[in-house]
Amino acid sequence: MCCMVLKVTCRQTPAWLAPVRQGYGVYHRLGEDKEITHLNCWAHARREFDRALSNDRQRAEKALLYIQELYKVEREARERKLNAAQRKELRLEKSLPVINEFAKWMTAELKSGVILPKSQMGKAMGYSLSRWDNLSAYLYDGILEIDNNLIENAIRPIALGRKNYLFAGSHDAAKRAACIYSFCAICRKHDVNPYEWLKYVFENLMDTRITELEKLYPQNYKEDTTK
Repeated sequence: MCCMVLKVTCRQTPAWLAPVRQGYGVYHRLGEDKEITHLNCWAHARREFDRALSNDRQRAEKALLYIQELYKVEREARERKLNAAQRKELRLEKSLPVINEFAKWMTAELKSGVILPKSQMGKAMGYSLSRWDNLSAYLYDGILEIDNNLIENAIRPIALGRKNYLFAGSHDAAKRAACIYSFCAICRKHDVNPYEWLKYVFENLMDTRITELEKLYPQNYKEDTTK
């Protein structure tokens, strides 16, 4: 994981800026901001149960089946090419009952006293339940993703070269480099030529109000130039 990437999502953020994050403690403070939707990553939660297979296979497999059901809903949404509003509706219909049942089962198992808190299964359940609201938050906004896999795949080339990026020259230079990498990744996601987009930004920046800067985002540039 590249710790330079901010894995929180602002409310009303476009889909290309809807990452989620793992349980890094620093982001808890950021999540207290009312303008930020604080999410946790189901892929990371799943890994905890995957590690528990050797400790408690029966419970670990049941937990993984619950999570598998959540991902089936996401796959259905992709295959049906649902928009954000439709994806939210599908999640509330099919994923919310699974999440509620999953939480109920884990809570009952932990209260039974059979699972040791420091066992791998105890840690896996504790990891998820302590982040439950943040793991469930993706249900209520169709632009949000269930996990951070898209972001992690996008930053993999950067992570491979992270030692080189230690020598950015200054903190400000590193921030500027991160912004450039982010915009280039967005261009790639939306099949936008980075040079043509940047040229368009410079040509239109002075005539764009500060409250309308989102019109210059790569995906909006694509929509504007294809009209």
